[in-house]
Amino acid sequence: MNPADEHSEQIDNCQHVLLRCFTNLLDFYERTGVKEKIHFHDRLHFVRPGGAVDILKPGWLPAPAHLIGSLLMFRGLTLTDKYSILTALAAMRHERQNPRLDNITIAHWLTTHGATEKAVSYFWRPILISALNEELERVSARPAFHVFLQGVMKNRASYQIGIPAVPLSELYPLELDNRLGENVRVHLRSSIKHIDPTDRVADYYVSAVPFEYINQLIPSLQLPLERFEHSPITGIHLWFDREITTLPHAVLLNRTIQWVFRKSANYFQCVVSSSRSLLPLSREKIIAMACCELGEFFPVALDARLIKAHVVKETRATYSSTPGLEVYRPLPTTKYPNLFLAGDWTQTGWPATMEGAVRSGYQAAEAIARATGREESFVLP
Repeated sequence: MNPADEHSEQIDNCQHVLLRCFTNLLDFYERTGVKEKIHFHDRLHFVRPGGAVDILKPGWLPAPAHLIGSLLMFRGLTLTDKYSILTALAAMRHERQNPRLDNITIAHWLTTHGATEKAVSYFWRPILISALNEELERVSARPAFHVFLQGVMKNRASYQIGIPAVPLSELYPLELDNRLGENVRVHLRSSIKHIDPTDRVADYYVSAVPFEYINQLIPSLQLPLERFEHSPITGIHLWFDREITTLPHAVLLNRTIQWVFRKSANYFQCVVSSSRSLLPLSREKIIAMACCELGEFFPVALDARLIKAHVVKETRATYSSTPGLEVYRPLPTTKYPNLFLAGDWTQTGWPATMEGAVRSGYQAAEAIARATGREESFVLP
C-alpha cells in the first residue's frame, strides 16, 4: 500500500509460513534476534464448503502416529479415504530411499498406492500444493515425501506452522547487518550486472541470486539450468466491514483459494499457490472470485461489505520441483575456487522453502571456511 497515505497499512506481498522443523531458519531468526516474532500454531483447520471444520492436531500417540487420532475424526473423509491416507503414509516411510522418487510425480505415486479421489482433494493436495507451490501432477515425489517425513511425521511438533506476527520489513529490518557482525554491510538498491571471479576485487564471492539470473551475472559458469522453471503464487488481501471468521488461519478445501489468514478483525489474506490459472485474470475477477469462495466457507462474508482489496501476483515465486530436476541443482562450490552459490534452488536436500534458502547460505559459508583451510559446521540437522 502507499506509505504516504495515512490510512494505508503495511502489507507483505504474500503470507510467509514456516514449519517447526525448519531448524536452520529458526537458527537464523535466533541469530538475528527476531525468533520471538514467529507465532506457532499446533492446530490446522481444514474447512469444507458450507463451513464445517476438521482439525488436525496431535493426540496421545507418539510420532509418527501423533496426528492419526485427529485425522480419523475428519468428517469430510470416509473410512476408505482415511485408510488410503494411512497406508500411503506408512508406504512413504518404507520407500523413502527409492531412487525412482525423483523421476515420478507425487500424483502418480499416490495413484499407484491407492489414494482415493477425496483423500487427494481433502488431504494430500492442500498440504502439498501449499508446501511445494506446485500441482501434484507436476511435482516430483521426492520433495513431497520430504514434506511428510520431515514435516508432518518427524516428531510431535515438526508439523506446527509458524506465522510472523510482524510484516517482513520488521522481520528482516534494515539494521539487520549490525546484528550479524561488524564485518557485514548491507547495500540496498545496489545492482550488479556482472561478476568476474578472476579479477580478485574480493577474496571470495557468494551469489544468492535466483536461478534465472546466475548465468547472466557470471556467464562463464554456464550452468545447465534449462530445465528450471518458475511456479507463481498469488496473494489476495481483503478488508471487510466486519469479521468473517475468528479462525487464525484455515485450509479451504476443493476451491481455488488454498489458505486464508486472519491478519486483524477485518483484514484477511488469501493465498493461491501454483496460481497459473490466475495470472491472465484481471484484478477485479480475482477479487470477485475470492469473495465468492470465502462466502462458501464463511457465511458471514456473504453479507459483509468489501472496503478495499489488493492483489499481488508473484509470477516467479519459487522454482518448480519437477521430476528429474534434482540432479541439475548445483552444489555451493563452482569451478572457481573463490566463487560459491547459495539459493533454495541449489542442492540443499530441501525443496523451495525458506529453510532451503537458509541452508544454502550456511552451506556456502561452510564451503568458504574449507577454502580457507578451516572446517566449520553451520548447517543444523
